[in-house]
Amino acid sequence: MTELRTPRLWLHAIDAAEGERIVGRRAAVGDAWADDFPFDGDVIGVTAFLRATAIHGDQRPFGHYRITRASDGKAIGGIGFKGQPHVGCVEVGYGLAPSARGHGYATEALLALLNIAAEQGLSRVVADTTSDNVASQRTLERAGFRQVRTNGDVHVYELLLDTETQ
Repeated sequence: MTELRTPRLWLHAIDAAEGERIVGRRAAVGDAWADDFPFDGDVIGVTAFLRATAIHGDQRPFGHYRITRASDGKAIGGIGFKGQPHVGCVEVGYGLAPSARGHGYATEALLALLNIAAEQGLSRVVADTTSDNVASQRTLERAGFRQVRTNGDVHVYELLLDTETQ
């Protein structure tokens, strides 16, 4: 599984070479990026992905996915799993370039990623966001997550997956 499609997006599982280009902010021939992609959040997420790949090898399907807008073919952000599942649970993270925010793309991408977790038989997905990131909190809530605790400035959310229908 290297690409997921939603009504408005393509989620493409990146490899180490593409990750290096994103972290270095150097598009190669054939890379179509929004003017403000990658933003700092992309670089942070992909750096963690590259570190995990170097230590543990190919992370798919629990790796990092480039979010591409189908209407113009431009990369607008990233979404992925923050490591491999542990005891039926996996953590997710996501971010969009500033120009792509406010259109529901993050929720759409997150719902697609949740399908991967469900297809892999996981029972729980977690995510966190800071108290001042109201947009991310709303994204998680629209995707079905509920806040389970606060740890200082960090709000922790979880989604219990329906393992009965898999």
